[in-house]
Amino acid sequence: MPRSAVPATEPKGRALDRLIAFARRLADESGKILLPANARRPRVELKPDRSLVTRIDRRIERRLRGLIRAEFPDHGVLGEEAGGQNVDADLLWVIDPIDGTAPFVAGVPVFGTLIALLYRGEPIVGVIDHPVTRDRWVGARGRPTTRNGRRCTTRSCGAIADALLSASNPDFFKDNDRPVFEALRSRTQWRIYGGSCFSYGLLASGRTDIAIDTGLSIHDYAAFRPVIEGAGGVITDWEGAPITLRTGRRILAAGDPARHREALAVLRRAMKRKAR
Repeated sequence: MPRSAVPATEPKGRALDRLIAFARRLADESGKILLPANARRPRVELKPDRSLVTRIDRRIERRLRGLIRAEFPDHGVLGEEAGGQNVDADLLWVIDPIDGTAPFVAGVPVFGTLIALLYRGEPIVGVIDHPVTRDRWVGARGRPTTRNGRRCTTRSCGAIADALLSASNPDFFKDNDRPVFEALRSRTQWRIYGGSCFSYGLLASGRTDIAIDTGLSIHDYAAFRPVIEGAGGVITDWEGAPITLRTGRRILAAGDPARHREALAVLRRAMKRKAR
C-alpha cells in the first residue's frame, strides 16, 4: 500500500500500530517545543472568541500539520488554530497544540497537547501529552489505555455522593448551562477545577470519578474518547451520545459506567426543570 493511501476499512492490527506510533511521534515533537517554552511567560493574544493564544500554540500546530502532510498527505487535519484541511477524509487528525493555554501562560502544569485520529468521524486513537509532568496517556479503539507505557484503569465508585468531580473552569458554565452544572456539583462529594486535559487523564488513571465541561470544540475532547474508553470509562455529550466529529460543546465523562448513567440522569432532570 502506498504511504499516502487511505484504507477502505477501519485501521486495525499493524495498520493501527503504525498510526499509534505516528501519534506518539507527533506528541514527541510537540513536547520538544512546549517544554522549553514553559520556562517563561509567553506573549499572549486574544482571539475573536476572547480565548487566549500564543505563538507557541501556532508553532506547535504548524509543526504537527507539516509532519502529517509529509507522512499521510491523503489524511485530513483539523487544528484549533489553523482550521481544517481535507476534513471529509476517512482519516482525520484533530489537534489541540496547547489545551489549557491559560494555565500555560500562568505556569500551572496541567496544560498539554491533544492528538486524536478519527475514522469516519469517530475517534480511534487519542493521546493526552503533558511534557512538563512527563505524563502521556495513549488510547486506541479496542486496546487498553496506557499511562507512560503502563496500562491504567478507571476506578469503581460506589455512588455519585462518593464521587470526585472535575471541571475545567466553573466560569465556562453560563446562562442555561449553569443550573445543570450546579445540579451535578451538589450531588458529588468534592470538586476540583482548572485541570484542563490533565483531569481527563487522571480520570482514566482512577484518580477522579466524573468530569463535566461545556463551551468546548472537537479539538478539546476528541482525544479523550479512546483514552477513557480504553481505561474502562465512558464519555459522551450531555444527551448520552458518544463523542464524534459532530458532538457539540458539552461533554460528560465518568470512570465507572454506572456513575455515568447516574450523572446523566441528574443532567437530564436538571435540563427538564430548566425548560419549564
